[in-house]
Amino acid sequence: MIRRLKYHEIDFVKYSQCLENSEQRKYSATKDFLDTTAPNQWEILVYNDYEAVMPIPFVRKYGVKIVHNPKLCQQLGVFSGKDDVNLNEKFLDYLESHYLIRAYPFNDGNELRTDFRIKKNFLIYPDAYEKVYARYSPKRKRKLRLDQEVWDVSELKTVSYDEVKSFIESNIIGLSKESDLSGFMEIYETFYHLKYLNFLAFYYQGKIINVIATYSDCGMVALLGNFSDKEYVKLSGASVLIDRMIKETIETNIFDFEGGDIPNIEEFFRGFRPELKPYGTIERSKKDLFKKLGSLLVKGRFFK
Repeated sequence: MIRRLKYHEIDFVKYSQCLENSEQRKYSATKDFLDTTAPNQWEILVYNDYEAVMPIPFVRKYGVKIVHNPKLCQQLGVFSGKDDVNLNEKFLDYLESHYLIRAYPFNDGNELRTDFRIKKNFLIYPDAYEKVYARYSPKRKRKLRLDQEVWDVSELKTVSYDEVKSFIESNIIGLSKESDLSGFMEIYETFYHLKYLNFLAFYYQGKIINVIATYSDCGMVALLGNFSDKEYVKLSGASVLIDRMIKETIETNIFDFEGGDIPNIEEFFRGFRPELKPYGTIERSKKDLFKKLGSLLVKGRFFK
């Protein structure tokens, strides 16, 4: 039986155990991650006694609860000991029948019969770094061979949030509106202080020209941010930083590129020869939401 539990009703010990032992294990479904990206605005669907769980983040608009994926959270979906397409479809049916959905992603381990938009993500699985590097594309290897004159005035450093805050604010791209910036920065700062987030910076002639932000948990290292000074793009600092992080972590961790739908970004990621791991996502227009709201109210299934 599938039940809906509000945040204060969740047994987080059982929830965490279910995630830890799940076939689809993802850091983005953990309590700490969702408490930071969707504070006080997530609940769960649970099957029997936490045999499977499905986290549900939401926002409120004019008092109406709308399922919406939070910032920096790529994949959620169903988490269970063994992925089961029939169980996944039961969770999906419950979700569709009881909630207004604007955007909700499943994970790359969830098999579904229902067709949704498919998004791309790329992973490198644990292996000896030498083998991982050997698989890089010839172009990526060339990008990593910086001239000695460049290395002589360059340095890679792990830095604090305060040291890179202004650089990130000046070089973050892809925001839909300016007000989103403060939200992203608050999340980065919280993750950093919780010791999940690491910032690695490329210094050239004493100046930061590239920064990557990586999140480490659940046996994964995820690229949650890649920031570059456009004036120095030819130095390939982003490639150098990502390669360094892969070198330091890949023997024991999955490296998660966290995306790949934008063509030039996909091309950049593919240079590291990762595996394509697509996942399905529900995306609905505002017009669809209004239609669904009327249907749920008629059926008496709308959760406040």
